[in-house]
Amino acid sequence: MGKKNVLVTFSPEPEWKEAMEKVLSEAANLSYLAEYQTEQERRKAIENADALLSFMVHNELKKEEFEYLREGILIQTLLAGVDAVPFSIIPKSVVLCCNAGAWAEPMAEHILCMMLALGKNLLKCHKKLAAGEFYRDEYNIWFLGKTAGFIGYGGISKATAKLLKALGMKIMAVNTSGKTDDNIDFIGSIKDMDKVLSESHVVIIAVPLTRHTKGLIGERELGLMKPDAILINPARGEIIQEKALFEHMKTHPDFKVGIDAWWIEPFTHGEFKVNYPFFDLDNFLGSPHNSNLVPEIYPLAAERAAENVKRFLEGKKPKNIVNPEDYMWD
Repeated sequence: MGKKNVLVTFSPEPEWKEAMEKVLSEAANLSYLAEYQTEQERRKAIENADALLSFMVHNELKKEEFEYLREGILIQTLLAGVDAVPFSIIPKSVVLCCNAGAWAEPMAEHILCMMLALGKNLLKCHKKLAAGEFYRDEYNIWFLGKTAGFIGYGGISKATAKLLKALGMKIMAVNTSGKTDDNIDFIGSIKDMDKVLSESHVVIIAVPLTRHTKGLIGERELGLMKPDAILINPARGEIIQEKALFEHMKTHPDFKVGIDAWWIEPFTHGEFKVNYPFFDLDNFLGSPHNSNLVPEIYPLAAERAAENVKRFLEGKKPKNIVNPEDYMWD
């Protein structure tokens, strides 16, 4: 049997390209959509593809070009989150896989950084020192023996838990199955979320944004958390209800929050906007959705995506298959 055809729909950097070709060169013929100049050439390349390797496929294929896809074709995206994908234009026979966990290691460092900065009052003390005030009026958090709770326990959470264990922290988590092979202190399903929220000193949000998780953390859930807890969201902004979070932070000044993923971002909305003055609060720390942005991770993420394509081409079930119904917004 001849090699299968894999079409790369974005223009990779040389290191990314090398990583993908290292994985797939023996299993597939790789071609790059940017190399095809005419509409006819693009159509033929798409029709002949057994799998697509994409970054943001809806920005890389024209709407009408989705009609050229073979039935049962795999679309593998380099992105971990696919909530921005317009599933209505993707044929139902397509198998779409996200790249969950592929960016986990630098994100884990970023989460650790936010947790330490908030728990040690670094930003607050820095601002006071800059204003000429030698501020020593409150305690920092010693994380040894404290509990970190993960809402979602995939690649990002596992990489973060490894770092937090080194600090001597206990690990609790919930996921869809209520099971894990990791040696952690507690694992449960989403029905156990209240337990994790109430017992954790640090809570990390690490679930994808779907119709099931949109608004998952609201006034009730925030009220379950410890009054001096730290909440960190590197996932998607809309998982937390924005107004409820702001009101809770105003009434609980010892409750600290680190946000890397926002409700309104340029990537999905064309602008950055917050509807409440979070940056006026001393118990808040923000970063511009850059927790994964280190140069070394991109070829690694490309390699991990290519490995999943290889699984598919070899007749194995690919990992991280996306259920489009999870993204049918009300």
